[in-house]
Amino acid sequence: MVTASGITAATQFVGLSKELVIGLKFRNRRRLARYLAEQLGRRLDPTQIDVITWAPTSSRRARRRGYDQAELLARALAAQWRKPCRRMLFRRHGAAQTGQTRHDRLDRAHGPSFASRPLRNPPRVLVIDDVVTTGATLLAARDALLAAGARSVVLAAVAATPETHLQARDQARFRARPAKRSTAAMAGSLSSSTTTPNMPTRSAASTFDATSSKKAVRAASALSLVSANS
Repeated sequence: MVTASGITAATQFVGLSKELVIGLKFRNRRRLARYLAEQLGRRLDPTQIDVITWAPTSSRRARRRGYDQAELLARALAAQWRKPCRRMLFRRHGAAQTGQTRHDRLDRAHGPSFASRPLRNPPRVLVIDDVVTTGATLLAARDALLAAGARSVVLAAVAATPETHLQARDQARFRARPAKRSTAAMAGSLSSSTTTPNMPTRSAASTFDATSSKKAVRAASALSLVSANS
């Protein structure tokens, strides 16, 4: 599948695919990187790629986990394709994307920013990440590589957050925020009424079908990897 921002993803971030990515990202199940990279590789053309890199997470997160999951995916796919894998991007600033709303993610002033050293013999670069939501991280990575002299940049992620899922989550967070007091109340109007903050409401859960055409065939293998790394 290809997202609205032009990023190739192997599947949606739901069901089994979500469990596998979470296992790699938060539960130290590093062996899953090889399987997930294989699924992503089925969606891409290796003949159009010269070098593979990744969108690095923050140094704080990498230290805490002991690894960068995007790097593991990039190196696993490079090994399968027998392509070079190099660190070409360096994170400059910006808050972590996890937990942010769509508006915050797309705001370039608050989003991630990357730098890349000048590139010789302009390569065709593939940038890999684990999950794409709005695409802000990978788009920022592409901008940095093109500015450094890359010939072309392909963006890819193992899984993409469904559009409807993202909208529902943002709506729930918006409803959970306290309502702002009116101007009259803040100015000390004669009215004794006040604005009551909106209370969090429970969002209805939605069921999404996985989009990967390989999921049904590979489910048993994936589950065995989860068990082996539990």
